[in-house]
Amino acid sequence: MPPSVPSLPRRVARTLRTSLFAQVTCALVLGIVVGKLWPDTATALQPLGDGFTRLIKTVISPLVFCVVVVGIAKAGDLKAFGRIGVKALVWFEIASTAALVIGLVAANVVGPGRGMNVDPSSLNAAAVDETTGGGHLPTTTEFVLNALPQSFIGAFADNELLQVLILACLVGAALLHLGHTRVPKILPAIEQAQEIIFAVVGFIMRLAPIAVFGAMAHLVGNYGLGVMRTYAKLIVLCYVAAALFIALLAVALKAVTGLSLWKFLRYIREEMLLALGTASTESVMPRVMQKLRRAGARDDAVGLVLPTGYSFNLDGASLYLSIGTLFIAQAVGVDLSLGQQVTVVLVLMLTSKGMAGIPGSAFLALSATASSLGAIPAGAVALLLGVDRIMDSMRVVTNLLGNCVAVFAVSRWEGALDTDRAKRVLDGEDTSGPDDDGGAAGGESGAGALAPGIPAQKPKGAEELKGAEELKGAEELKGAERLKKPAPEVG
Repeated sequence: MPPSVPSLPRRVARTLRTSLFAQVTCALVLGIVVGKLWPDTATALQPLGDGFTRLIKTVISPLVFCVVVVGIAKAGDLKAFGRIGVKALVWFEIASTAALVIGLVAANVVGPGRGMNVDPSSLNAAAVDETTGGGHLPTTTEFVLNALPQSFIGAFADNELLQVLILACLVGAALLHLGHTRVPKILPAIEQAQEIIFAVVGFIMRLAPIAVFGAMAHLVGNYGLGVMRTYAKLIVLCYVAAALFIALLAVALKAVTGLSLWKFLRYIREEMLLALGTASTESVMPRVMQKLRRAGARDDAVGLVLPTGYSFNLDGASLYLSIGTLFIAQAVGVDLSLGQQVTVVLVLMLTSKGMAGIPGSAFLALSATASSLGAIPAGAVALLLGVDRIMDSMRVVTNLLGNCVAVFAVSRWEGALDTDRAKRVLDGEDTSGPDDDGGAAGGESGAGALAPGIPAQKPKGAEELKGAEELKGAEELKGAERLKKPAPEVG
């Protein structure tokens, strides 16, 4: 008899039970419905999303530390790690500048704020201070000093990724210097801790649908869908500009690595949907690191480029800031010259680097830009208060894809990417875990070998070779014993 085909309800139930993508999608739709029908109730559901994000943040710092330390130790070359960092910063600056320029060009062509004729004195500038909590963006000196840890435990307790990265680099360099003979148990212990953290991430990810439901219900209940009609021109422009930038990322990724961004997007569709629902790229950072390692990027490249990109490569934020600045100027009737727009790019190139982790950072950067120009009233930033939360989805997607492309590009640039493995994984032909073949691939240059003094894995056939040597030694010993016996006397 032919096997019976499960009924449609059974197939749907099995998909919902086994597919995180299906679970998050349903939670997203359900959150929108609840937010629209019961807005008062929906606004009280925000703790569901915030709680999930807090849980994920607890594992980000130790995970980054473990991945970077193991990556440096296994790469065996601290100079190569430094080259990865420099190349990553170069890529970040090029990508961020491209996003800023695309935003300025799009805002000049479309003019989303033209014709609004807003009186700046009618705007509530205090609302901006309330959103930002009276904070300010750090100066260059403050930014550099804040990146240096004051204590080992404090960096982890405060979730300061740049400080954790510096500590991880120091520990990895110390492991290379001392070698396995002097600290034989440290590296295996860190590797085991890394596996435990990934297991914890797996447990937390089961709560992702609940988090997406709460965050989306709160968004729709608090802001409503009417705000999209009010700012339709600005919203559409930002999303179209982001789509154009992502298309450029796809071309760059194909040219540098030969990989398809669309296949990669399908590969991380669950993480992308979760990031959209929670409006946070941090909520998916551990899972994305794991998937990048599985896709052939070496541990040291993933561990350095991705966390650094969270502070230095905010492509979506750069795009939004450039469009937002011109939108505000057009709305209050200020015509910025070409020189002033160049100043906007230069100021945003600096201010966008200190935005990560600061409440209301987009408004702080816009206020700093308006103040530097002197032609735009700083209070006009309040025009974007109603639409800023709607832009989170655009910023999240663009930031996440920009950082993932940076990992692949810098890895390929440094020879730390197994391109064949990456293509198999993105095509769905290789579903093995990142450590099934002894860790992420060592790259095209073969730099994935273990550091001097750290034992390599036992080669295939080592047990047979050992057995053959033992047999050979036994035969030699047996022959030597025969020689020791006295010769028989001759008649």
